[in-house]
Amino acid sequence: MRNKVTIDARWSRTLVRVFAALAAISIAAPAAFAQNVPPEIKKLLIEQGWGYGGADGTRKAYEELLAKMPKEGVKVTKDIAYGKHQRQKVDLYEPRGKNLPIMVFFHGGGYTGGARDNTPYVHANVLTYFARNGFLGINADFRLAPEFAWPSGGQDVAAVVKWIQENAREHGGDPNRIYLFGTSAGASHVAQYAFDRRFQPAAGNGLAGIILQSGRYVLHADPDDPSLQGGVQAYFGKDPQTYASRSVVNHINGSKVPVMLLLTEFDQLNLAATTGELFAALCKRDAGRCPRFIQLKYHNHGTEYHHFNTGDDYLGREILEWISSGFGETRKFVAEPRS
Repeated sequence: MRNKVTIDARWSRTLVRVFAALAAISIAAPAAFAQNVPPEIKKLLIEQGWGYGGADGTRKAYEELLAKMPKEGVKVTKDIAYGKHQRQKVDLYEPRGKNLPIMVFFHGGGYTGGARDNTPYVHANVLTYFARNGFLGINADFRLAPEFAWPSGGQDVAAVVKWIQENAREHGGDPNRIYLFGTSAGASHVAQYAFDRRFQPAAGNGLAGIILQSGRYVLHADPDDPSLQGGVQAYFGKDPQTYASRSVVNHINGSKVPVMLLLTEFDQLNLAATTGELFAALCKRDAGRCPRFIQLKYHNHGTEYHHFNTGDDYLGREILEWISSGFGETRKFVAEPRS
């Protein structure tokens, strides 16, 4: 009977964490904008449900859509080195202007894969969108496991930030307004740098805000986690005794950088759980002043950034509003009065 365990039983341990942690997310701020997914893509997304996009035609549909989208007014400079390794490179997406805020994107790939140019349009679309909205866009690569395990990801984010601080003004950017946007493994690396003082220079992380999309912020030696024996152990290691020290949630007192948390409707269960755990921990740290949380309807872990620079710019507008309304600046913390 052991090989006939139901899905519900198989995920029971993870579900306990999901329900406990995500309960707090029900108090998150309502979305300011509405999604406008093209009907044909929306149909494909709903039919696919949980997955990564691709074989069902979703990726092809987005590729065709992104190829038609405007890209003018953005100067693209590729393969600028920020370190000595061949993967330590960035691409710049420069609009006209000076002293522009900076948006840096770190891709996913399960810690062992992924690249700045996932396809000719995917990932580039994220930076094109922000460049067309007045940001210096930077698309960053990082070294991969198993050759480069923890702490290489956080170290590479630190190296990118250092390069930006030293070079951004030459490209119209304001090094005092750096926003990092990480997805999946990239979100884990961004969070490592942003919160864990071991990755930061003495002056601090130098960030104005971070956007974390479907990352892993708490490590559990969970046999039900399908990624544990793959990319997770390849990057974080196989010794559970190290997991507490390498879990971002245990270092959140290392920075008060503003945070936006993102998930998709059809995201991976363990990533939903760990996002909920980080959300709840930040709420507790700040006495109920919780970070902004957005859940994308219809999307899954493989399509959660494909929509940037299309007519469905819901998430882009949410991020821009979050920054322009002041959530992207370090806020003075005032303790909540006791009732």
